[in-house]
Amino acid sequence: MAPPRDFYDVLGVSRTAGQDEIQKAYRKLARTYHPDVNKDPGAEERFKEVSEAYDVLSDPETRKKYDAFGEDFRRVPDDIDPEMYARARAGAGAASGGFRGPGRGGVRYSTGGVGGGGPDIDFESIFGDMFGGRGGSRGWGGPIPGADVEAEIELGVEEAYTGGRRSITITGPDGPRTLEVNIPAGVTDGQRIRLSGQGGRGSAGAGAGDLYLVVRLQPHPRFRVDGRDIYVDLKVAPWEAALGTSVPVDVPGGEAKVKVPPGSSSGRKLRLRGRGMPSPRGKPGDVFVVIRIMVPPSLTDEERRLFEQLAAASTFDPRGGPR
Repeated sequence: MAPPRDFYDVLGVSRTAGQDEIQKAYRKLARTYHPDVNKDPGAEERFKEVSEAYDVLSDPETRKKYDAFGEDFRRVPDDIDPEMYARARAGAGAASGGFRGPGRGGVRYSTGGVGGGGPDIDFESIFGDMFGGRGGSRGWGGPIPGADVEAEIELGVEEAYTGGRRSITITGPDGPRTLEVNIPAGVTDGQRIRLSGQGGRGSAGAGAGDLYLVVRLQPHPRFRVDGRDIYVDLKVAPWEAALGTSVPVDVPGGEAKVKVPPGSSSGRKLRLRGRGMPSPRGKPGDVFVVIRIMVPPSLTDEERRLFEQLAAASTFDPRGGPR
């Protein structure tokens, strides 16, 4: 696997760039690579890479830590001196054959609700090999901070939209523990939720690493989520599509009233601005209501007569315009 790219290189800015320059670069790249605009197969991954770089560099404290520790910035507790960590890391790498990345070993995730339920997150195989369990601090130049660990957590669309509390159970060397996780409103697929101090154990009194829960949105029978935008199908009758109508539609956060313009065809998208996934740092996403024209599976005699009358009177040809 290729090493992660430098976040400054991802955004195309210098390491001394100001916040305005970083934001400007992000907006330009986001417009270029957003999957709704760019259908290239690699655009979505590029968009995620750009978004991750912006999330890190747009936060002054996170950027400061990234500048000090590079790609290891998520593993390092806040009170660790950069020079000391670099020396300890070099010693640890020599003694153990290299660091193990987060999320390896026997990691499982919990999808249980409050009070547990669902499979545990099993960190025992990780903790046994991390800094605190392999050689302690002998010959490593002092205390070694615990490593960060990643696991996945599955959320429904409504739960991701509203946020709330979730209980998960993890099993480590000291037995099972139940942790309360605060799910921020508007989390998106791939976003990380940090649980400070719940990762790998440190050695010789050093602090523990963090646990990062990577959000995975579960498929929904009605809603399709793309970034912060939500798509929902709206079934309408042929006469509603032709004449126009006002129809209620269920969206995350409550019911919305949608005006279907006259002459709407299947596939037409109606935008509800700001009704998509909330965003703590900017504008929320939108809801796109997609028109789906439904034809009666069977007709009464009167309905058949009216449709035949319409067919005889209409000049519309759906395959070639007016006839």
